[in-house]
Amino acid sequence: MSNSSGTSYGADSRGHSAGTSSPVRPAARHAVSGFWLPVVTLWQRELVRFWRQKSRVLGVVASPLVFWLLIGSGSGDLGRFFAGALVLTVLFSAIFSTISIIEDRREGFLLSMLVSPASRTSMVLGKILGAATLAWIQGLIFLAFAPLAKVSIGIPDVLALIGAVFLVSFTLTGLGFVIAWRMDSTSGFHAIMNLLLVPMWMVSGSLFPMATAHGWIKVVMWVNPLTYSISLLNGLLKLSSGSPGIGVSLLVTACFGVVLLLASGVVANRKSLVSNA
Repeated sequence: MSNSSGTSYGADSRGHSAGTSSPVRPAARHAVSGFWLPVVTLWQRELVRFWRQKSRVLGVVASPLVFWLLIGSGSGDLGRFFAGALVLTVLFSAIFSTISIIEDRREGFLLSMLVSPASRTSMVLGKILGAATLAWIQGLIFLAFAPLAKVSIGIPDVLALIGAVFLVSFTLTGLGFVIAWRMDSTSGFHAIMNLLLVPMWMVSGSLFPMATAHGWIKVVMWVNPLTYSISLLNGLLKLSSGSPGIGVSLLVTACFGVVLLLASGVVANRKSLVSNA
């Protein structure tokens, strides 16, 4: 009798626990898909838009390539300026890609995303990943010109460089997102980018090493995040970069990318709250 009741109780308890746990799994799956589906959709949208504008590849890659060939050939050292030209390629791509935020606002697509059930974080991550992927691809295209700089890259170095170029692309795209989100015109965006990012690139070690810098320029180079991106690529390419080292450069670049991703999320949420008000 007691055994029967115990069996019945155990069956009821198992049935009750199964009944309460089964709705949790679909809810968890729905939450995961609800976050990642907008991320993948926006990432794919950036790639499709880029594929329809193939001339962007020529414009983004050709300008730093010509710049690198002219300065490198004039100084007789193409390798010295290769990492700087690589970062400039990624920088140009990040600028052109994040302009789509301003265009999406004009076309009403951004507003539709803001009022959709998708979280702001997934929207930010999708836009940044899409633009960073484009910058990364164009950076890899430029990396193919490394033999012209007499740089020999081994297979382990290739894998490390692929990851480093993506990290730099992600960081610069995050910076472009933070700036573009607050802008209403593409001309104003270009003006801010030229005022901020071009000087950052010039004092990052791309044109002259930190060892030969003097006075306050050397201090600016130490606090400039792009300095560590240049040093990271120079170290992986086995080019003379001096200080800082690869480990410190990797850490600073990664931290800068995370900070910009968080800042992008904060800016997007703040803007949406103001719009709703």
